[in-house]
Amino acid sequence: MVRVAITMGDPAGIGPEIILKAADRLQGRIGRGDLALTVIGCAATYRATAQALGLPDRSVPTAATVTSAPPLAFIDAGPATAPIATGVVSAEAGRLAYNAIDIAVQLALANRVGAICTAPMNKEALNLAGFHFAGHTELLAALTGVADSVMMLVHSNMRVSHVSTHSALADVPGKLTPARLRRVVELTVAVLRALGIPQPRIAVAALNPHAGEGGLFGREDIEVSTPVIATLRREAIDVTGPVPGDTVFVKLRAGQYDAVVAMYHDQGHIPVKLLGFSVDPASGRWEALSGVNITLGLPIVRTSVDHGTAFDIAGKGIASEASLLEAIEIATQLAPQPNARQPNPDF
Repeated sequence: MVRVAITMGDPAGIGPEIILKAADRLQGRIGRGDLALTVIGCAATYRATAQALGLPDRSVPTAATVTSAPPLAFIDAGPATAPIATGVVSAEAGRLAYNAIDIAVQLALANRVGAICTAPMNKEALNLAGFHFAGHTELLAALTGVADSVMMLVHSNMRVSHVSTHSALADVPGKLTPARLRRVVELTVAVLRALGIPQPRIAVAALNPHAGEGGLFGREDIEVSTPVIATLRREAIDVTGPVPGDTVFVKLRAGQYDAVVAMYHDQGHIPVKLLGFSVDPASGRWEALSGVNITLGLPIVRTSVDHGTAFDIAGKGIASEASLLEAIEIATQLAPQPNARQPNPDF
């Protein structure tokens, strides 16, 4: 049995709702002993959300120090020192979101949970609370002492890792270094093997239009990416590129590759989210989102939903838990088997 810690993210967003819905959908697996969950977040908001939306809450309050938790446990990241208003950015919500992540990381490092899965967090609230991180990826890297983690998005066969993520476009070319590109490719290969693809095929997306067009549109693809790719190929890694960004994702969708290494945030996020969002044509609103965010290069397993806090629909009972269910499933696939882990006696 794998135990996954689920962090609530920003309690003012849809995190409490989608966790309650996902836990209800997973009751069969929890009851059979296939899966255990530890939810971490603002207890008051979680209970209030369950009552307001008529959602079942079967979780058992548990302390973070308990060594033998029930199949569906809840650890309070509070108590809240100020009211949490649904759909409103606040420093208090950011503080609680940070606390939940901190607790989950400590549990994972101590081998008390096999993986952590995060509901969405609001970056503005996090920074208002005094925690100056661009997002979950950077926060998790700091809490685990990692210098260069990597973000990967997954939707069906669309698997996209990123050389840079939360960076200004003007800074992106400087982020593309031989060491960083090698690291991203190697981590991408490793996670694909862990997901059951023994011989991964990787494509490196070009930074510039037409891969630089012989240097007319920039030389990064020629001077940085091409030599690294050649070296990796000599090391028996099946990597291709740089492939122009306007065709590489079509080829990925067609199954010519198992993953793409994107150069920057929007290059990688747009194709995955375009396919992952289900939109109601009548209302123009998104109904569901399929997709998972995986952080590579950490000493722990971390997956996440591939959407934001959705403050505009928080508390209305219409948020979809689909992405969270996918994130939990991938977390269980990547988590080490329980008999391969030994609890950390220092925790």
